[in-house]
Amino acid sequence: MAEIINLRVLRHLRTDPSSHLLYYRKARLMRSGPGLSFWFLPLKASIAEVPLDDRDLPIVFHGRSSDFQDVTAQGVLTFRVNNPQVISQRIDFTVDLARGVYLRQPLEKLALLMSQLAQQYAWSHIARTPIREVLADGQLRIREQIEAGFASDATIQNMGISVVSVRISSVRPVADLEKALEAPIREQIQQEADKASFGRRALAVKMERAIQENELTNQIELAKQQEGLITQKGQNARRQATEEAQAAEISSESAARRTRIDAVAQAERVRTEGEARSQALRLEEQVRVQAERERMEVYRTVPAPVLLGLAAQALAGKLERIDHLNLSPELLGPMLRDLIEASTQRLSTERG
Repeated sequence: MAEIINLRVLRHLRTDPSSHLLYYRKARLMRSGPGLSFWFLPLKASIAEVPLDDRDLPIVFHGRSSDFQDVTAQGVLTFRVNNPQVISQRIDFTVDLARGVYLRQPLEKLALLMSQLAQQYAWSHIARTPIREVLADGQLRIREQIEAGFASDATIQNMGISVVSVRISSVRPVADLEKALEAPIREQIQQEADKASFGRRALAVKMERAIQENELTNQIELAKQQEGLITQKGQNARRQATEEAQAAEISSESAARRTRIDAVAQAERVRTEGEARSQALRLEEQVRVQAERERMEVYRTVPAPVLLGLAAQALAGKLERIDHLNLSPELLGPMLRDLIEASTQRLSTERG
């Protein structure tokens, strides 16, 4: 909107480049153009400000199709002013010289006019089209119909207004009709989904059967391999038992051979030891006999009293205990005499 600075009698006005300003003084057009800035006297001036930028207008309208079904369409209409001077003569864009705001509501009037015209053009298409076609391609057809209507409308052209674009966002019937129309498609989609589900289940069953057959084949093959393994294990066990039996037999034969060899060696050793022992005994017996013979030869020359003394000496060495000893002079005297004589004789013999 215009920006006005109030200096009592004199005022200053400034507008944006997106607004076209029309300055009248005493019913004469003094200045016209966008983005003007000037001083003026309020008592003699009249100013109109026409916007030049694109204006978006939301449109919502209802209609009835050729088969008597209610339809609601929503969209956005974009328009702009091409000839500000002409439209200012059709719609009042006068601004307040003190505040810079519109004295009337020109933008609301312009929006109402454009909305009613768009609704009229849309109705002309919906009224002669069945509901299914309206819902199928209604957005495109309604947009084309509105654009064609504005392009051929002399009123809009004479007002200096041009339509920039028309966008239809949705075309919908009432809720009950929408559900009824969606039901067959929903059912068809559900049938296709069920068909896909059944096909998936059938494929799953087929795959499961193939998997089971594969598992059965694997089990059969595994059983065959296990049978071969058991057979091979039996053969290996028999071969191992045979080898072990042969090894045990060889070991037994070796042990028996060693036993026989040991027995023969033991017998030979015993025989050798027996022969050696027998020979040693014979030699010992011969030595003993010879020594006994020599000793007897010695005793043969020894007097009887000496022998008697030696026997007494030997007997005394073997006796452990003597309880009673009786020595008489008759016995001891001759014996001592004979012993001394024998000893003297023996010493003489050894010296000689």
